[in-house]
Amino acid sequence: MATVASTNTKQKAYLQLHLAVFLFGFTAVIGKLITLEQTALVWNRLWIAVLGLVFIPGVVKGIRSIKRCNFLIFSGIGVLVALHWLTFYGSIKVGNSASVTLACLATSSLFTSILEPLITKSKFQWIELILGLLVIVGIYFLSGVGEAYYWAIVIGIVSAFLAAMFSTLNKKYITGQNSLSVSTIELAAGFVFISVCYPLLQNLFPQPQWFPTGNDWWWLIILGLLCTSLAFALALEALKEISAFIATLSINLEPVYGILLAICFLNEDTQLNFDFYLGTGIILLAVILHPIIIKIQKREGKPIRKQTP
Repeated sequence: MATVASTNTKQKAYLQLHLAVFLFGFTAVIGKLITLEQTALVWNRLWIAVLGLVFIPGVVKGIRSIKRCNFLIFSGIGVLVALHWLTFYGSIKVGNSASVTLACLATSSLFTSILEPLITKSKFQWIELILGLLVIVGIYFLSGVGEAYYWAIVIGIVSAFLAAMFSTLNKKYITGQNSLSVSTIELAAGFVFISVCYPLLQNLFPQPQWFPTGNDWWWLIILGLLCTSLAFALALEALKEISAFIATLSINLEPVYGILLAICFLNEDTQLNFDFYLGTGIILLAVILHPIIIKIQKREGKPIRKQTP
């Protein structure tokens, strides 16, 4: 019975994760539709998301129950989340392409395969590094970009590194915590960080306007509540049952969802040519291979990554 319950819990975690990934897939599309520049966009996304979370029953009570040291840790992770989103949308604005940025984001699996053993003190798995490199090969075919996208790619890879950092740190500290409360702390910390750094950010990246107008309000509400509050909470809940690497590797489906959504909603001139299908197939192969390899290793009695106390 315990084995069945454990299997059901894992399946629920995978379902939560992939629903979160699907919602994350909309973020690049919506980000391109919103006329605000990246700093103002992220700032508004954060306060809307926090506002949506604090009214959920039990969230504020959960925040009060979190130890001070953990509160500070989650706040620090929130700063990483804010920096990740700033670079993510910065890449989209610089390259004027949601597809290129989403493809770069998939490199986070490679960074996670290196960071997770260092941060969580778990055993290094060569297979995870190999699968991470396989994803890079997929990105090469998936993006098909030229010199015009150089800085978009550089900023996108920095964004992927930051995503790997906060995903791995969340994996280490999320166990036993209320996911919605942690999400609220992290997103609120990101909002405070951008607010405090406003003079510097405004000097480096001048924003013509900070508050949305017209249809931007509707897009920001969808982005803040569904694609941030709900998706972030689902991903954190899933991390309680699965490794940060598996989560990050699954999130590599985001470029696929995002590119397809961009074609549907933005009418981008993205050609579904052979390179696209090849790149998509390689990324999917890496995602599918990992749980299969884990199952084979368990059957053969080989050691599986397990976080040490």
